[in-house]
Amino acid sequence: MPHPDVRPRPPSSSSAVSILPGGAAAADDEPISAVYGGRSAMADLESCELPSCVGQHHARLLRLGFLHSFSSPFHWNCLMRGYLRSGLPPAALRLYLLMSRGGVPPDSYTVPIALKAACHLFAICLGRQLHCVALKRGLEMNEFCESGIISVYSKAGDFTKARKMFDENPQRKLGSWNAIISGLAQGGSAAEAVGLFLELRKSGLLPDDVTMVSVASACGSLGDLELARQVHKCVLQARHRRPPPLPAAATVMLENSLVDMYGKCGRADLAGAVFSRMRHRDVSSWTAMIAALAVQGRAQEVVELFRRMLAEGVRPNHVTFVGVLSACAHGGLVEEGMRFFARMAGEFGVEPAAAHYGCVVDMLGRVGRVEDARKLLDGMPTRANAVILGTLLGACEKHGGVEVAEWAAARLAALEPGNDGVYVVLSNVYAAEGLWEDVARLRRFMRAKSLAKVPAYSVASVLPL
Repeated sequence: MPHPDVRPRPPSSSSAVSILPGGAAAADDEPISAVYGGRSAMADLESCELPSCVGQHHARLLRLGFLHSFSSPFHWNCLMRGYLRSGLPPAALRLYLLMSRGGVPPDSYTVPIALKAACHLFAICLGRQLHCVALKRGLEMNEFCESGIISVYSKAGDFTKARKMFDENPQRKLGSWNAIISGLAQGGSAAEAVGLFLELRKSGLLPDDVTMVSVASACGSLGDLELARQVHKCVLQARHRRPPPLPAAATVMLENSLVDMYGKCGRADLAGAVFSRMRHRDVSSWTAMIAALAVQGRAQEVVELFRRMLAEGVRPNHVTFVGVLSACAHGGLVEEGMRFFARMAGEFGVEPAAAHYGCVVDMLGRVGRVEDARKLLDGMPTRANAVILGTLLGACEKHGGVEVAEWAAARLAALEPGNDGVYVVLSNVYAAEGLWEDVARLRRFMRAKSLAKVPAYSVASVLPL
């Protein structure tokens, strides 16, 4: 239905400028009507994927007063979808709030877009409010609203409410199945996710790529190779049912999940078979294959694969470097690993995080370079966590280094005051160096603090005779 030719009100958006990325402003001074200019901007939004592009069209609409003159949810939905598609979920949510304050009622498209943005941001409180909005407007059984609400509760770890929402609609669509299976797989309930997938197959619905990605992830978490083979067979069957050509992005995501699944099941050979047949690969493809080899300690192959990745122009991310550094640590490739660590920030723009520092400390600790590891932790931008300090303390127990052990133990005890293992390991370091007075002093301290090593016991001692 055409919009009436109404003269636009001057834009009085007090908070509109804050939602435009990069301070985008309208600079189009063409003498054009609000109706024609607004419709043109809305049409151009469909092809926008860059934040600056969406911001420019948004600014143009504000200048023309289009959103105020023609207060249809359709126009707000287009803008929200544009911001979400360009990777700016905060701007999409702020638009939803402005839309609500402007008295424009949300429709069956508005709520799912807002729910998806809330999931991206883990904005669980807002997600619950959107659930209330859906209930108020009778949209809770809408296919897209229902799957969005399930995803929000799954992200919050509230699987009771997510499952309740799922079970209340016996006529649920595939999107709701995907939402609950994905939530369970990501939330650590892999067996339940696989069980629901089997129920989905019995219900007569055909799984799609989104379903199979989640199920493959769940199988990898379970480490069940036989189940993984069956899932791979389901993937091939689902692919044959779809009309060609398959979207490249969907194909890559699905094949990545298979590589990751086989890698977590300990079958790097099967992961490599899938990887070698991939026609298109992204950074996740290479990272999954590197992780599959790293788990088996095949450090040299990991380094060679990483170099192939760089030669093909694929930029590694922080997960890639965790796999590479972990493989170097387990394979004893200290110099290689240190060179990769040094190149992370400067060459690839990946700032080292705690996981990377942990890998390097493990790498240095395995060869007895505990002093170098301590110096590395001294230069960390943030405080070392308990896992990293525990790794360093364990290396001192194996290779010696009283001063470094005391340094790590003091910081670990500050983080975990009740952890008696800190003092037990430090006592072992003292004993290995023949420092018996320090051993006795540490034991007196443990008794004074009521800290005691848990005594060991055999299985036979706790079984009935």
